[in-house]
Formats: sequence, C-alpha cells, structure tokens
Amino acid sequence: MKKPEIARRIARRSGLTSAEAADQLDRVVNEILSSLRRGQAADLPGLGRFRPTPGGVIRFEQEREEDL
Repeated sequence: MKKPEIARRIARRSGLTSAEAADQLDRVVNEILSSLRRGQAADLPGLGRFRPTPGGVIRFEQEREEDL
C-alpha cells in the first residue's frame, strides 16, 4: 500500500481531507524516524514497536495478543 492510498483511507474514516490526512501521516512517519535516529523505540499502539538494534538494523516487533 502506498502513501496516497493510506491517506485516502485515513481521510475516509476520520472526516479529514486527503491533504490533511497525508500531512498527519507524514508527521507520524517523521516522529518514528526521529525516535529511531535517537536510538529510541517507536511504538505503534495496537500494532507493535520499531526498535533500533546496536548494529543499526531496525526491527519491528509485533504486539502479542496477551499484550493488548
């Protein structure tokens, strides 16, 4: 799925315009990247967590059902 499609879905479900949804999506992605660049994990509630490793690799850890 590409960014425009994600933004359209966000817009449909939230009542935002496609442009507003795209801006919010950009903001979330930039926050995640900023956290990872600082060596911090970035949570996606209900989905999981991006976590940087000491070797510079970024891993995604999916939330387990019992964590919800």
